[in-house]
Amino acid sequence: MAKTIKVDLGNRSYEILIGENILDTAGQHVRALLNRASTVIVTDENVARHQLFRLQASLAAESITFETIILPAGEGTKSISHLENLLEAMLKIKLERNDMIIALGGGVIGDLVGFAASVYLRGIDFIQVPTTLLAQVDSSVGGKTGINSPQGKNLIGAFHQPRLVIIDITTLETLEPRHIVAGYAEIVKYGLINNPSFFMWLERNGQVLISGPKAQNRALRSEAILKSCEAKSAIVAQDEKEKGVRALLNLGHTFGHALEAENGYNDNLLHGEAVAMGVILAFQLSEKMGLCSADDVYRVKKHFEQTSALSILDFNFNVDSLLENMTRDKKMTDGKLTFVIASGIGKSYLSRDVDMEDVKAVLELSLKG
Repeated sequence: MAKTIKVDLGNRSYEILIGENILDTAGQHVRALLNRASTVIVTDENVARHQLFRLQASLAAESITFETIILPAGEGTKSISHLENLLEAMLKIKLERNDMIIALGGGVIGDLVGFAASVYLRGIDFIQVPTTLLAQVDSSVGGKTGINSPQGKNLIGAFHQPRLVIIDITTLETLEPRHIVAGYAEIVKYGLINNPSFFMWLERNGQVLISGPKAQNRALRSEAILKSCEAKSAIVAQDEKEKGVRALLNLGHTFGHALEAENGYNDNLLHGEAVAMGVILAFQLSEKMGLCSADDVYRVKKHFEQTSALSILDFNFNVDSLLENMTRDKKMTDGKLTFVIASGIGKSYLSRDVDMEDVKAVLELSLKG
């Protein structure tokens, strides 16, 4: 039976459904939201091979007609050119303002489709059906949509909330282990922001959650996804447009986005891998500023090492280039960067008073270059 979380945003509230094999009955939930029994599924080539038939069958079972748009897989799809192609395809299908589209895939598809929905006919509804761990615990919830620019990640976008999020944890079983590990970094983030007991739970269960026997990791994944979505939903309900507390969800992301930009936004470095290193760098920066202990940094780094989320340490990065990439961050205000730093495990907060010389010193100490 699916578990339900409500994202409380007044008349734009919606539910997150979490369970095993609910993709096979997704049509029932979709039909309840449609104005007419017709929709469009947008997915990528990889997801189409493994999950598309399940969603299509569930829609057909509810007598819902549908068109399917299949895009290339990978971070490169979050681009102006693919946005234009998607919008043109939607226009050819003749989607109407009261229609709804479905994003079936990971964060790239969810972000791109959500943004397309926000601008098509000045805004239509969409449903998120995330199929990666990262998308299930982070990007599918909260209404952040957008595409990348050569100048930086997610610099072009809009807040556009979905009407429903359907999370089927069995979709994770077709992913490569690397993608599970990458998504896991976003789960760890929630414990480090304000829930130290959740981080302790992850220290005990993280390795099995990632790669343990199916019977065990399904239960652990379900619990971790539920806790992550509850945490994000509560923050989004307080601060939908990221004017304050929601920025805490960017723990590790200022560093992580710079690492991605330095690597050219290709799949040699996944977003979650960059976030993992970014979180460690954020704690190392906090220690250098005298805010958290060396033991806190050790615990964070050790946990990522134990869960095999540090593959990006094999990359060579140019520190000056990373610092330049940071200045393109969309959270810049009056020429200053906002960092998420920590006074301990589960004690993160926002600061605009970070000395960039400290940032540079941490990067030079931690990264090859």
